[in-house]
Amino acid sequence: MKQAGFFDVEERLARLSGLGDQLEAFSQIVDFEVFRPDLEQALAYSTGSKGGRPPFDPVLMFKILVIQTLNNLSDERTEYLINDRLSFMRFLGLGLSDRVPDAKTLWLFRERLTQASAIERLFDRFDATLRNASYLPMSGQILDATLVAAPKQRNTNDEKTALREGRIPQDWQDKPSKLSHKDRHARWTLKFTKAKRQDDGSMPATDLAIPFFGYKSHVSIDRKFRFIRKWKTTDAAASDGARLREGLLDKTNTASSVWADTAYRSKANEDFMEKHGFVSKVHRKKPHLKPMPRHIQQSNAGKSVIRSRVEHVFADQKSQTGLFIRTVGITRATMRIRLANIVYNMRRFLFLERISTAA
Repeated sequence: MKQAGFFDVEERLARLSGLGDQLEAFSQIVDFEVFRPDLEQALAYSTGSKGGRPPFDPVLMFKILVIQTLNNLSDERTEYLINDRLSFMRFLGLGLSDRVPDAKTLWLFRERLTQASAIERLFDRFDATLRNASYLPMSGQILDATLVAAPKQRNTNDEKTALREGRIPQDWQDKPSKLSHKDRHARWTLKFTKAKRQDDGSMPATDLAIPFFGYKSHVSIDRKFRFIRKWKTTDAAASDGARLREGLLDKTNTASSVWADTAYRSKANEDFMEKHGFVSKVHRKKPHLKPMPRHIQQSNAGKSVIRSRVEHVFADQKSQTGLFIRTVGITRATMRIRLANIVYNMRRFLFLERISTAA
C-alpha cells in the first residue's frame, strides 16, 4: 500500500467537489448559523462553570440531523458514517482527529429539541431565510397529504380496542418497558391504488386496497416556487379534508387560489375558504351513481395540471431521502417529518439557486 502523503486528504476532497458533493453545496448556499439562536434557546446548555466535558456545538449537531435526514440513517449508522466519510466531516467542519458525537449523544440532542418543540421555530427560521432571498409565497397554494410508514405493532384485539378508546391497556401499564416500545398514536388505514393490467390485457373491475400503518404528513406548498409553507402531522387514519381548517392555509401567499383534490371538497371547507378570502380551486366530486358531467371533468383536468405539482414534494422526500418513521409516538414522528420538510426546502432552495446562477 502506498504511504499516505501530506496532501492526500485535500486532493481527495477536491475530487469529491469535482464529482458534485451535495453537502458542500449545502454549506455554500445555506447559512446554518441562522439556526443558532433558536437551537441555543431550546437546549439551554449550562455555562460550564460546574466543570465537565463541554457539549458539542448545537449548529454542528443540527447539521448532523440534516445528514441523517438526507440519507435516512439510524443514529448508530450516522455515527459510523461521520467517522468514515470525508464529505460528512468536511460538511461538519471536523478534522480526522476531532471528537465525533456518538449515537447516544445524537439521540439526546434530537430528544431535547423534540421536548422543547423547537422544530417549528427552526422551520420558521429557514422560511424567513427563503423570504429574505425573495422566495415569497406566490401564485396561490396547493394542499395534499401522504402516508408515512412506521414499524407495525402486533397488538391483541383487546389492546386495539383500548387504544381506539384512548386508554392504555392494563398489561402495558404494568410493564413500563413494554409500554415504551408501543406506538399508541400511529393508526391503520387503507391505501387505495389503481389496479394493474393483467397478463391477458384485461383490467380488474376493482382497485387495490392495501393496509397501511403509520402517520400522515399534510403540507401546503406555494405554487410559484413549490416550497413547503405550512404542515401538519396526524395519524394515518385522519381525514385529509378536515386539516384544511386547522392552520394548513397560508394567509401570507400573494394570491388567494387554493388547489387540492376531492378529499378536501366539502361544504365546511368551501365556507371556510370563502370566509377567510381564499378562492377554491378544489376538485369537484363525481355525482353519486351518475356519470361525471363533461364540464366538471374538463375543469378538474385543468386543475390537475397545477395540483399535481405537489406530488414532486412527496416523491422527493420518499425517493431521495427515504422518509420513514423509526421512532415511537406522534411527538417524535412530528419531529422526523418536519425535519424532512426543512431538508426538502433546503434541497429546493439549492436547486433554484443553481438555476438562477446558470441563467
